[in-house]
Amino acid sequence: MKAVLHGDGGSRGNPGPAASGAVLFDEDGEVLAEVHRYLGTQTNNYAEYTAIIIGLEIAEAHGVTDLIVRLDSELAVKQLKGEYRVKNEALARLYLQVVNLSHSFKKIEFQHVRREHNKHADALVNKALDEAAR
Repeated sequence: MKAVLHGDGGSRGNPGPAASGAVLFDEDGEVLAEVHRYLGTQTNNYAEYTAIIIGLEIAEAHGVTDLIVRLDSELAVKQLKGEYRVKNEALARLYLQVVNLSHSFKKIEFQHVRREHNKHADALVNKALDEAAR
């Protein structure tokens, strides 16, 4: 089964209150699943990687075999494509989780998209942050 995953992470302050969001779409653009998670105090890059992890987990649970992952984090995409090294120790651990989860798919591709093309995942991040602030 083919699908597209949009993921986003953010923090209010860096580090600061952080959250991740991911939404999984089928080939027709219909939402299969969405998830958001409050992470406590973290950096925005930590939140971005966590979004990828929770998104890959939901894709795997839905039996996806061919996955396109769209992120507005150029850093994460370039690291996952091997164009940039992962220097931060905390990010390196998350990076390895992403690599390991990636083996669950026959085909996986990471793509950078502009923020305006990632609004659904961004809204999930803000939902998690707003819920935690209550």
